[in-house]
Amino acid sequence: MTLPRIVAAETLDTLDAADPAARRSRRDLQRLHKVMATATIVGRAFAPLMNSRRSRAPLKVLELGAGDGTLLLRVARQFGVAHNGVELTSLDRQDLMTRETIRAYARLGWSVRVSKTDVGDWIRESANIQVARTERWDIIFTTLFLHHLAAAELAALFEVIESATDRFFACEPRRGWPALLGSRLVGVLGANAVTRNDAVLSVQAGFREAELRALWPMGGAQWELAEFPAGLFSHCFTAERVARKESCK
Repeated sequence: MTLPRIVAAETLDTLDAADPAARRSRRDLQRLHKVMATATIVGRAFAPLMNSRRSRAPLKVLELGAGDGTLLLRVARQFGVAHNGVELTSLDRQDLMTRETIRAYARLGWSVRVSKTDVGDWIRESANIQVARTERWDIIFTTLFLHHLAAAELAALFEVIESATDRFFACEPRRGWPALLGSRLVGVLGANAVTRNDAVLSVQAGFREAELRALWPMGGAQWELAEFPAGLFSHCFTAERVARKESCK
């Protein structure tokens, strides 16, 4: 029996950033990312850009729903110092990235611009200037964020992403019975009540099979789309513009 997709508000999203329970839950998420090897999964998506880049211009990266930025920092460390530089725009509705994290990025050759913006507002603003868009990114990516959005919101987000980059990558919860069972066991890792509640909701709002690619815009330039399970409980989606595939800018 297939689990129906159910999107519900998660507790962490309702808490103030300084709430002790929220801080504890964010630390829980860091541990869960390690258990699920999320940094390794994301690193595979970044490897073609980081290892085979021909341009001397800095790599431009946009992370949606970036949180405290520590997950991508672990990915950045996999590649060592970026000699041509990386310009990271970290977008989240809360300003959670610490100065220590920003300095850690800087030591790797990454410059960080924190954008305290709700993704819904970013979608609306970007759609309004779509024709005159000048800011583009080499890759837009997100982890554990798309599952917060209903299908119509995802379709609107993908329309904007399609016009702003040639590469997109997402790593989300996999919706299925094994993942649901795993989500009910996060308390074994010492997760607090917020994380225990949200872990279940995340899986219930997660993805399976080709649900994300079905929402990708079909008109305009051709894209190569892939959607696949990864690790223990993750579900990944990649989109790459075919015309750009052979040239890592």
